[in-house]
Amino acid sequence: MLRDNCALVVGASSGIGAAVAERLAREGFRVALVARREEELRKVADRINQRAGEDRALVFAHDVTCFDEVPALFERIVEALGGLSVVVYAAGVMPPVALDEYHFAKDRQMIEVNLLGMIAWLNEAADLFRRVQAGVIVGVGSVAGDRGRAGQPGYNTSKGAQAIFLESLRNRLAPANVRVITIKPGPVDTPMVRHLGRLPMMITADEAARQIVRAIGRSWGTVYVPRRWGLIMWVIIHIPSFIFRRLGMK
Repeated sequence: MLRDNCALVVGASSGIGAAVAERLAREGFRVALVARREEELRKVADRINQRAGEDRALVFAHDVTCFDEVPALFERIVEALGGLSVVVYAAGVMPPVALDEYHFAKDRQMIEVNLLGMIAWLNEAADLFRRVQAGVIVGVGSVAGDRGRAGQPGYNTSKGAQAIFLESLRNRLAPANVRVITIKPGPVDTPMVRHLGRLPMMITADEAARQIVRAIGRSWGTVYVPRRWGLIMWVIIHIPSFIFRRLGMK
């Protein structure tokens, strides 16, 4: 038997992941926090536990590129929480890449962290939730994965592949009553994008987390954050390739 209101957030040391973990805790969830930077994780856990007046957040330091560690760590987290009902994968990197730069090491890092780490963790969640016939899986992608823009080819590819993987999981797990949600935020003010400056229609990490947690409670499928990005990206997706190329979107 698995206790309800237990959540696992991968990538919880800062940005969207930290904000989602804190909001889930305020909603009454016990939360397992996973990320590489243990010191930052403990800061997030301290904020959660102090606000709750109890130990509601547990810390598990882990580098998401250490794929072989995931099965045993996942099992340990479920045991420590006493159950699991929600898994959120929010880990991500986007190092600066100039328009005239072709840097395999940076591209590899983005594929390993953004995509392969997600696959490793969500496969474990999918197998558990399939067996118990319940659960919610959330992958935090990006509007950047909807088209092949000139800027950040590696990042765009990782986010586009994320969306395909999550859709496949959604179709596979639907008969098991498992909801799989693809979150596609527009620009969010997090440390990952600070090198890009102030971007159009940028929102705070806390506002993104508010909308993500709301989606966890009721949504299925793809959720754009904020919702207006759904209409914007519908238009962009349907621009013919030769016109899109001339627009020079970065």
